[in-house]
Amino acid sequence: MRPMKQAIYSSRTADKFVVRLPEGMRERIAVVARNHHRSMNSEIIARLEQSMLQEGALDEGVSLRLDSPELTLHERELLQRFRQLSRRQQNALVALIAHDAELAAAEES
Repeated sequence: MRPMKQAIYSSRTADKFVVRLPEGMRERIAVVARNHHRSMNSEIIARLEQSMLQEGALDEGVSLRLDSPELTLHERELLQRFRQLSRRQQNALVALIAHDAELAAAEES
């Protein structure tokens, strides 16, 4: 039996990057994040991922990573189903996973 994989995202090991926001944007992000029941960090990550997926900027990297020979049969089936989803459904799923990973990381600390 394979050991459980580590969380996709951990606040302890994640890359950190300082961003300067225009006046008022921080407050707008806070409101939107609250409405989506996310932290501001999760909201920003979900929106960046969604934007990059829509532009196709993440497709190649995601594809290479997910097609790894280390994947189990179950993981390959999930990937196949993911690729059958519409772009909108894929984006929603990626956002949900990012949110879930953020919650898991918060529970660890």
